[in-house]
Amino acid sequence: MESLSRNPFGPLLEAQGLVVLDGGLATALEGEGYSLADDLWSARLLRDDPDAIVSIHRRYLEAGADCLTTASYQASFGGFAATGLGRAEATELLLRSTGLARTAVESFAREGPKALVAASIGPYAACLADGSEYTGQYAATQSEIESFHRERWDVLTTSSPDLMACETIPNGVEARTLLDILADDGRCWAWFSFCCGDEGHLWDGTPIERVAEACDGGDRVAAVGVNCTAPHLVPALVQRIRSVTDLPIIVYPNSGERYVASSRTWRGNDESWMAALDESIRAGATIVGGCCRIGPDRIAELRAAVDRGDWSA
Repeated sequence: MESLSRNPFGPLLEAQGLVVLDGGLATALEGEGYSLADDLWSARLLRDDPDAIVSIHRRYLEAGADCLTTASYQASFGGFAATGLGRAEATELLLRSTGLARTAVESFAREGPKALVAASIGPYAACLADGSEYTGQYAATQSEIESFHRERWDVLTTSSPDLMACETIPNGVEARTLLDILADDGRCWAWFSFCCGDEGHLWDGTPIERVAEACDGGDRVAAVGVNCTAPHLVPALVQRIRSVTDLPIIVYPNSGERYVASSRTWRGNDESWMAALDESIRAGATIVGGCCRIGPDRIAELRAAVDRGDWSA
């Protein structure tokens, strides 16, 4: 495990004990009336309305977020090509995703360390827009998955984010592939956050301990944890992760509702997100936030609880 002093989260963890992430970018955009019912999801606004993305980033900063995640989760060369965009324009939009987050951070006055910018590396399945990031069952070879990630990684690292966010990863082979890409890169730090369907496994059935151990043995892994996972599952997953690594643990659950790709709607009940974060922090999580269906108002609630000292990491 790398020294915390070199970890991008290090200064914030040392100053605050807990780091607050942002929430769902698409959730906040939809709350402002934007329709994201297409295959590019929020990445469409990188082209169509970049100011809207800056505005949402700023709302999360105003809510108290210590880290912004870029609008590149759904952005890929293949996804942009399917909408008629060439490689040059796709590259420009990927670079823009980091630039927009950086603009929000640089224009926002706050005490202490500046908020971090994490370049989002969503799972291979995100570009398929068929919900398979919530199953981990990929109709792709390891070579195809690696090629997909490397070309996007190579562009996003040149945009100078503070770290990479390998997030919503539901597949053990994909996790290992991204760790190899990080090792080959030799410069950037990254967090690894997995999408899980029960209290012990990624959606494809890989035990959470297996990928957490792989992250523990990797270079420049800033944190390991879970995201876009039902809140009630997260505390047990944190316990399992902590049993095999001393890396910082990152958790940002969704609301508990489930996305139905065929209808592009959310189903199910809104769970007790704050209660799940409470249990997760007590189990060892130190970097916390929200994912789908968690907007700026709930991040503000989280920030207030952290600042009151409701939890001790």
